[in-house]
Amino acid sequence: MARYASINDNKVFKRVYAKGRFKADSLLVTYVYKNRLPIMRVGITASRKIGNAVCRNRARRVIRAALYEWMDQIKPGIDIVFVARSRTAQSSSTQVAKSMRRQLLACDALKKQEKNDLP
Repeated sequence: MARYASINDNKVFKRVYAKGRFKADSLLVTYVYKNRLPIMRVGITASRKIGNAVCRNRARRVIRAALYEWMDQIKPGIDIVFVARSRTAQSSSTQVAKSMRRQLLACDALKKQEKNDLP
């Protein structure tokens, strides 16, 4: 499993929001921006609009579980920010993983695969 660093600095979040590519649907919003580092950095946010602390933490856990499914296929050298939506906390990690894959493909964040390796 590939390693990643967490994004904790507000300046990095703002840069990804302002300059990165994004895709959205009802479960998740994904922002992607190249960082010129040899590692991938990931930030997960859930605003207070989602609900109380229990709902926000569940939304972050669901996103993190979905991320582990695609971790090995994501290109190194990019910053990714996932923003939870209100339906994220009630969804399963497999539903979020499908949405995440579509968004990462659209943002060109997944490694190129051979035709034999496609799921």
